[in-house]
Amino acid sequence: MRHARRRIVRRGARIAAVGGLLLGGLMVTQALASEPSGAQTPFSTGTSAMTASRTGSQLVSRLGTSRTAGSWVASDGKPVVAVTDRAAADAVTAAGARAKMVRHSMEQLKSATKTLSSAPRVAGTAWSVDYRTNQVVVQADRTVSVSDWSRMTKLAHGIGDFVRMERSQGRFTTRVAGAQPIFSTSGRCSAGFNVTNGRTQFILTAGHCGPGGTLWFSDNTGRTQLGRTVTSEFPGDGDFSLIRYENGQATPGENVVAIGGGRGVRITAAGDPVVGEKVFRSGSTSGLHDGEVTALNATVNYPEGSVTGLIQTTVCAEPGDSGGPLFSEGIALGVTSGGSGDCQAGGTTFFQPVTKAMTALGVQLTGQGQAPGGASAGASAAPAPSLSASQGAAIAPGSAAPGAVQEVGAGGAAGGIVSRLTDPRNVGPGLLVIAGSLVALVATRYIRSEQERNAYRRAYAGTWG
Repeated sequence: MRHARRRIVRRGARIAAVGGLLLGGLMVTQALASEPSGAQTPFSTGTSAMTASRTGSQLVSRLGTSRTAGSWVASDGKPVVAVTDRAAADAVTAAGARAKMVRHSMEQLKSATKTLSSAPRVAGTAWSVDYRTNQVVVQADRTVSVSDWSRMTKLAHGIGDFVRMERSQGRFTTRVAGAQPIFSTSGRCSAGFNVTNGRTQFILTAGHCGPGGTLWFSDNTGRTQLGRTVTSEFPGDGDFSLIRYENGQATPGENVVAIGGGRGVRITAAGDPVVGEKVFRSGSTSGLHDGEVTALNATVNYPEGSVTGLIQTTVCAEPGDSGGPLFSEGIALGVTSGGSGDCQAGGTTFFQPVTKAMTALGVQLTGQGQAPGGASAGASAAPAPSLSASQGAAIAPGSAAPGAVQEVGAGGAAGGIVSRLTDPRNVGPGLLVIAGSLVALVATRYIRSEQERNAYRRAYAGTWG
């Protein structure tokens, strides 16, 4: 009976050890799979998009809007400028950029958008200039009626064949929801960037999150007051607002945008995006996602009203992501306004340009300096002012380079260890499980061998009795 129990124990130990090996291998595989390919590259200090943007913008400014129709960054990183005549194309080529001949100038394209804006507003529609196709694209979501769609199509045909009509299966809405991490009676939003007017500290976020006077909390019990909205723009010429920290207190950190998983990206400047640029958005609902800038100065007709001057992207967003930061290569670009779709099916998302919002509000990023090429520099940080890293907590300033990924550290050394051990991207726990399982297998084999040798000795000694 005793021997049977020993066999059962040994067999159970071996099964547990083999199971541990399988589990550890699975943990390591998942950790490697969850680490994005070239994870450091998107957040690195490379400024290829900024350089291309400056080149294209300078050429457009020099040649004028009657001879150009916008600029963008090609997939190979080369700046491209749309031009309407051969002399302008030669000037672009001589400057080291790529020229694309088009039929319609920026003046004609903007005239078309003005005509659309002067027509009666239809909620659920949006339009922007597509530089790459030299067209004005009008989108309508599923809430737009057949009669409204027919009326807008007729208006578009009257403008010209360079106005393209598209239907969307989603719905153009702002992105507020009732939950944490920063919330009021109106619902949840995501903080964007920490800004200051030189005297007081604020959070820059979306204007639709709440009108002036809205009280915000950093916990879902309403016990910890974060601050109050002091100014807000929505709808109209933008979608932005300022939340003044309670008692004007300093922000909990600076220069880092939290991206989840106990990590953050160092932000060093504020700038304007360029069409074709790869960008990243971090929000309290759906976390970190990337996409591409597809248009600038977009107009969106939300149910609450029209908003102009927005950045249009292919980045997804969901309710609660409103106000969250848009960034690239360590540069703050915008805060989340709204859009259609979700992060399962994809969709279109619009952002308030951060430079325009800060100019209108008379603020700058916390710790701001001067960025290359004249962009406003500095760093905002702490996209969410709570103490939870997964909700965008501030990261203590360090020596990390612009755009570098670094650990979130609000909990000291012990908190950092726990964060690293629980991070699904960390292969360490999986390797520890594998090592422990191997030790257990070797130990059970050794114990069994020793037991068998002892049994043999006893049996052999008995024959000499």
